[in-house]
Amino acid sequence: MNNFTISVPASSANIGPGFDSLGLALDLYLTLTVSENDTWKIYQQSLLLPACNNYTDHFIYQIAHQTAARYGKELPTCCLTIDSSIPLARGLGSSASAIIAGIELANQSCQLHLSKEEKLQLATEQEGHPDNVGAALFGGLVITNYNDDTSVDICRIDQLNIDMIIFIPQDELKTEAARNVLPDTYSRAHAAQASSIGNVFIAALMNENFSMAGKMMEKDIFHEPYRAELIPNYAPIKQKAKELGAYGTVISGAGPTMISFFPRGTGTQSKQKLQAAFPSYNIQQRKMDSTGLRVEKK
Repeated sequence: MNNFTISVPASSANIGPGFDSLGLALDLYLTLTVSENDTWKIYQQSLLLPACNNYTDHFIYQIAHQTAARYGKELPTCCLTIDSSIPLARGLGSSASAIIAGIELANQSCQLHLSKEEKLQLATEQEGHPDNVGAALFGGLVITNYNDDTSVDICRIDQLNIDMIIFIPQDELKTEAARNVLPDTYSRAHAAQASSIGNVFIAALMNENFSMAGKMMEKDIFHEPYRAELIPNYAPIKQKAKELGAYGTVISGAGPTMISFFPRGTGTQSKQKLQAAFPSYNIQQRKMDSTGLRVEKK
């Protein structure tokens, strides 16, 4: 087995009305450097990674082991050096990036020759919905549909002429807690309105009508109204970003991170003012990752 490096971007899901179907790849990364070894060794180089004392308990290893077993293969023993700039439990797709990394670890080390579509199907089965994993795998802004565990439909926008700012709080928010506040069902009228908002949002993005896109971002009724109470400074962040010219500001994934779309060229100055307004936050200007999963063989 040749040595190789796997790099997987972070992702922001939903972006307002794209509930469980829309994902945006961001330029924060989970990176694995892989080499064959006599025994399993895992070295973690980032404080953002969860502690793990035994390789069999490591989530990436577990995904890789399951993937290999599914195809009747056994993982060769490896040395993994793992680094990450993706915060955990903040709504930036850390688990999705780990799932993609685990699948690719099995794909490369066992020579499975999986297509991107096969990887997406495997990842969606693990994650439960394709928004984050689709963005992490393909890059760009992905619009997805999961067909009853049988296949995933995916379309992709590979560029957005905007600046993006993310607001990362110190506190975590588990996805399960954010899901528990959502209704079990929606009325037909509610679902039709929520769907129409999402349709206009995507159309506005494709036509670069970012003012309309921002308006639609903030009109979501699928999840934002229910989760807002769980997000620290939800209303003040939206208000301050709007004062500085943001098109729209929404919860990133299940939160608690939030993400704003700003006119191109205004992000740097806006970030500085927002950081001064919310000093306890890690506020970053980020770019869309247009490539997704990368593998470099040594």
